[in-house]
Amino acid sequence: MYTITHEDDRTQVSAYHRSPQPRDLSIGHAKTKDVANMRGRDVGNILLSSDGIESKFTIGIEIEKNRFNRGAVKEYALFKGFERDSSCGFEAITNILPLVAPSKWRMNVFNMMVEAERIIDDRYSPSDTRCGGHITLGSAEFSGAELRDEIRNYSGLLYAMFRFRLNNRFCYSNKRMENLNSGRYQVCLNKGNVIEFRLPSRISSVNDMMTRYELMYLMMHYAHNGGTFKKFLKEAQPIVLRAYNGDAAKTEEILEMAKAFQNYIKTGDIDPTIQRFI
Repeated sequence: MYTITHEDDRTQVSAYHRSPQPRDLSIGHAKTKDVANMRGRDVGNILLSSDGIESKFTIGIEIEKNRFNRGAVKEYALFKGFERDSSCGFEAITNILPLVAPSKWRMNVFNMMVEAERIIDDRYSPSDTRCGGHITLGSAEFSGAELRDEIRNYSGLLYAMFRFRLNNRFCYSNKRMENLNSGRYQVCLNKGNVIEFRLPSRISSVNDMMTRYELMYLMMHYAHNGGTFKKFLKEAQPIVLRAYNGDAAKTEEILEMAKAFQNYIKTGDIDPTIQRFI
């Protein structure tokens, strides 16, 4: 489904911001059979265009590493290329990926992640706490400013999961995700037609990358279709449980903290349970 291009510059580490342009894999790469078993509510999150089936939501992810596994730097369908990174060392940057509900289409995306395991997994390509996992989200319906306004209503969970990054100098600004011109290093940066969540920490495994993908889809679904934060958290609970390797107590702690963070985003009030992270 997703092929490689055999372009030499996708098989080597480029200078910062010098890797090849991303391929848009959200349009023209899926067939009817790839979405046949999607739930009815999720069908509304895909589009039919002259190019075929198109994902209404897109995602791009940066994988920052101290070094890459020897021999692992080659062309992957998942990545647009590789770059040097000043804060961590190196990074692999995905193409523009479709952000879709459970389906054969999603499994095709997950298969690309599995194929790139030697880049993604810390067992092969190590990372440390200097590394981040920036996530870029796009919508066929919203501008970057509009998307940030909508998705902030469901971002408390992301804050709880990555709370130790809230005071990181590369993502500490505009903590309430307001419509402010507060520089590049924001929790969530409006980049015109997309937003970039700079808050997430490093990705250390394929499972880690998959659960973040699942969570981002759910956040985008609610941002576009509405629903209470309470309902969102209930639906997100199984994803969080997988993210914490089945630790039910940790999952419950994160979900409770998410409520306090969401209230902070909405009102500015800081609950004692999250004060040290703000």
